[in-house]
Amino acid sequence: MLKTIKPKNARAKRILKKREPKVEENAKTAIFVRGSTTSQVVNDALSDLCCLRRSNSINFTKKNNIHPFDDDTSMNFFCAKNDASLFVIGSHSKKRPHNLIFGRMFDGQVLDMIEVGIEKAITMSEIKSQKCSVGMKPLFIFNGDLFETSQVHKTFKNMMLDFFRGQTLESINISGLEYVISITATGSIVDSDSTTPSTSDGKIFFRVYTIQMTKSGQKAPRVELEEMGPSYDFKLRRTKFAKEEVYKIATKVPKTLKPKKVKNIDVNEIGDKVGHIHLGRQDLSKLQTRKMKGLKRIPEDDDQTEDWSHKKRKV
Repeated sequence: MLKTIKPKNARAKRILKKREPKVEENAKTAIFVRGSTTSQVVNDALSDLCCLRRSNSINFTKKNNIHPFDDDTSMNFFCAKNDASLFVIGSHSKKRPHNLIFGRMFDGQVLDMIEVGIEKAITMSEIKSQKCSVGMKPLFIFNGDLFETSQVHKTFKNMMLDFFRGQTLESINISGLEYVISITATGSIVDSDSTTPSTSDGKIFFRVYTIQMTKSGQKAPRVELEEMGPSYDFKLRRTKFAKEEVYKIATKVPKTLKPKKVKNIDVNEIGDKVGHIHLGRQDLSKLQTRKMKGLKRIPEDDDQTEDWSHKKRKV
């Protein structure tokens, strides 16, 4: 860990102030680090993934002796020094060829990590097509039931959304939607502990497409997808999940950001507002109905009944 020291000048004070916790966080920075041994497939994958989120990423080209599953001290130092909360480590060995490790940080420590192996890769430069602009937010498509049932896939889905989330926006122009990331999970998986590798007979297919909008004769344009790259076939390997207590603290939303609850108004599953109206106790005897002579009450006393009928005849 870096030592906490008092700033000696105004520049250092501004840097430390930017690193302080905020109610509304800035866009997360990701670092891409090469291990002690890498392959050309891994190097190309690190460069292409860094290019997809080019605005908030740092790509290190020098090799580093980093093994986060064995000792995460060096990874904590790298992220703290660069003020990064996301990281990708590439390595290559006989036991784990073409290896990538996706991870997240919280409070200066590694929160969770997922290791995948690249079984098939197509770089962005190999696909001759139009590329997206820098700094654009992607759309995501997750295909497969495993993203709803498997804990490993749920974490991988959450991690990918965290990697490409970028800056929080209140609204977005339709012309700013330039590319789509499609992630498909196949097969079945057996969730494992944090220390042992997970066994899986399925794969995760990572694809990136650009959005082509053409005229449709209607108000909404016609949307077509064209493959942009990169394209990967991942196989899940080792995982390390955060403890439940730490994960709750990491995902806790400040009270100031929580929407104020309006009394007697809820939102249903579809997203429609539903209001609750509270009425007082109703007395049906005082209910105003249509006035008819046949519905008039007759007095209970017989004498009064005769007088009443006599008056009625007179009328």
